[in-house]
Amino acid sequence: MPARETVKIMLLKRAMTITKLAEKMSEFTGQKYTRRSLSNKISRSSLRFDEVEIIAKILDFKITIE
Repeated sequence: MPARETVKIMLLKRAMTITKLAEKMSEFTGQKYTRRSLSNKISRSSLRFDEVEIIAKILDFKITIE
């Protein structure tokens, strides 16, 4: 499953908006994330794996590779 779909599902399951996720990512990493920049990364499927890991951690999900 593409990261884009995975992130959208995680957001839906936690009832969180991209705006709130961007705020939490900025707090967590110290880098500036905005709703627009994060939304663009998600829609273009240009999220790095470490960013997906951060999103999973913020939303309390685990990533497993089988």
